[in-house]
Amino acid sequence: MAEGVAERRAAGELEASVLAALWAADGPQTVGQVQHSLAVELARTTVTTALTRLFGKGAVGRERSGRGFAYFPVQDTHGLTAQRMHHELDKDHDRQTVLARFVSDLDPEDERILRDLLGSGDGQ
Repeated sequence: MAEGVAERRAAGELEASVLAALWAADGPQTVGQVQHSLAVELARTTVTTALTRLFGKGAVGRERSGRGFAYFPVQDTHGLTAQRMHHELDKDHDRQTVLARFVSDLDPEDERILRDLLGSGDGQ
């Protein structure tokens, strides 16, 4: 890598940082507000791109704020993890095999939790 060129962030790291900033905020945040709350200095266009991608994925919502938008998270971290799990499951045509493999790889405590959730029927 050339000297002075920043290393690329791991996939999803920027989006995770942006989401963390939105979760920590008291309300919807503009691109500039998110940019200033991040631990690293990033270009406004980089933050805008991350927010636009998160909006496209349904992870954040937005409302008009002046000439731009203010963004807010639509789910907490647990909901977002569940959404990603559903997305991965939807990628495979053989859901039964995927679910069977997932369950067979659970540790005993996670398996007990899943059985309790399925037995209660509330899913929460």
